[in-house]
Amino acid sequence: MRKRIHQIVHVYEGNPLSVAYKFLMIATIALSLIPLTFKEDLPLFRITEVVCLLIFSVDYLLRWSTADYKFREYRWTAFARYPLRLISIIDLLSVLALFCSVTGWLADLPLAQVFPVFRIIRIFRYSKNARTILDILKRSRKPLMAVGGLAVGYVLLSAIIVFNVEPHSFDSFFDAIYWATISLTTVGYGDIYPVTAAGRAVAMLSSFFGIAVVALPAGIVTAEYLNALRENIDK
Repeated sequence: MRKRIHQIVHVYEGNPLSVAYKFLMIATIALSLIPLTFKEDLPLFRITEVVCLLIFSVDYLLRWSTADYKFREYRWTAFARYPLRLISIIDLLSVLALFCSVTGWLADLPLAQVFPVFRIIRIFRYSKNARTILDILKRSRKPLMAVGGLAVGYVLLSAIIVFNVEPHSFDSFFDAIYWATISLTTVGYGDIYPVTAAGRAVAMLSSFFGIAVVALPAGIVTAEYLNALRENIDK
């Protein structure tokens, strides 16, 4: 029985029930997002969220209960490993997000507004293209982590320099970090900016360096994506 459940909830190719289950989950995710597009808290949305909460919870429990078939490891360690996977954590957080929305629990926390994002991320599990992108990011994790470390170092260094060169333009060090971050991404909202010659010189140097840092991840991901395409063609 559990093996049959595993084939339905985990395996999609060549299994009509599994395909139907896949589209049921995609429809449920889409349905759970509808209340987020309205400011009004309608009674119908409460019913929708309760239904989605039940489906998400059952889906999580079914996947967890068949973890030994998923990992092909028929012992208790498979059930211990399953909740620690990134996608399992996202699934659990999406359940928690709906639970908080239905019950109002943790609603006052600032991070509670971010919870609905996890419902959207769930869709990656059912999209082949999304899984390909995630696989590419996983294969590129080392160079991307190196670039990420470089970006963090850039932000902190730029923030420290501009905060000391032009302290009157930034009320706090966090404002300097915010300015350095939007400079790195070349967004430049213009709400905080240096006004002295020294501060502007720092801003120009930071912008040039930021362009290079932003371009690196795009090149890494593009190169890995082309490699994945070549591998698929060779197959």
